[in-house]
Amino acid sequence: MRVPFSYLDRQFADIDAYLGDLRAFVPSGDFTLGKPLQEFERRFGELVGLPHVIGVASGTDALILSMKIRGVGPGDEVITTPMTFIATVGAIAMTGATPVFVDSEDGFVIDPAKIEAAITPRTKAIVPVHYTGNVADMPRIAELAKARKLLVFEDACQAIAAKLDGKPAGSWGETASFSLHPLKNLNVWSDGGLIGTRSAELAEKLRLYRNHGLMNRDEVAFFGHNSRLDTLQAVIGNRLIGSTEEKTEKRIGFARRYDEAFAKLGDRVRVPARRPGVRHVYHLYVVRVQKRDELLRFLNERGVEAKVHYPIPVHLQPAARHLGYKEGDFPVCEADCKQIVTLPRAPVPDRCRSRIYD
Repeated sequence: MRVPFSYLDRQFADIDAYLGDLRAFVPSGDFTLGKPLQEFERRFGELVGLPHVIGVASGTDALILSMKIRGVGPGDEVITTPMTFIATVGAIAMTGATPVFVDSEDGFVIDPAKIEAAITPRTKAIVPVHYTGNVADMPRIAELAKARKLLVFEDACQAIAAKLDGKPAGSWGETASFSLHPLKNLNVWSDGGLIGTRSAELAEKLRLYRNHGLMNRDEVAFFGHNSRLDTLQAVIGNRLIGSTEEKTEKRIGFARRYDEAFAKLGDRVRVPARRPGVRHVYHLYVVRVQKRDELLRFLNERGVEAKVHYPIPVHLQPAARHLGYKEGDFPVCEADCKQIVTLPRAPVPDRCRSRIYD
């Protein structure tokens, strides 16, 4: 019995409805910043509880544009966690700023208790990552940032529809950056991203910034980027967005069943702490395993496509060598990278569930 990590082949097995939408759209020629994109931005804002949403080319661009429009650049330091996908740190580097790392806590997100020690006179911002679909302790981070006059940019690329105490991811920072990569709970068939913000003024600047800084066809307010979510992708997004909550609830349900099953195994499989008040949306379902490599091999040999996200923490990657970090600097993150395994959490046929979850 094969249990694949990705379910995209099943999600889009019946493609006719999508092709019908595309056939209806193409004759309009409305390919750049068109009406379907405006509709998708509005609907996404309703989904994640943010009043302003700007579509861009990727989740990475969402982070880069957010930081650069607020003046993050060369000479600045930006605090984040090494327990993340490389794009978070790459985005900081692309602004010209220097990434500064802080260790993670039990839920694989940045430990707010360790941020203060990393702040220097050059610190400009904090980028907490809502890793795996968990939500970092944003009230504590926001309080610290306010006291130290720092900007906060939430990396919510894995956390569409995640919440903390009823407040959606993106409620605390200058912006929240979301990814529409195909494996997210909402996708647009290829790379795409969205920036969410509570600030109308910042949203207006970002709308210009993603489109060369153009106020209209002939006038440029300031020099910007070319980073637009394609209207064609928004057509797909509009078809999918209505089912996002259902998909998210299914992921949460699968995770709950995993948690209950693994609770019986003691220290052999350790489920990370589930903080009260967090709506964890489980872009990834990650646990700690004593014999990780043996389990990984066992599962994959039997058709269960388990993975590791990620075996090498960012501060120990060759790309980060110039930052001067070494093994032992972030013991929680480093220990996790040797123990974690990501299990499939996609829908599977009913007849298979007892074999996987029981």
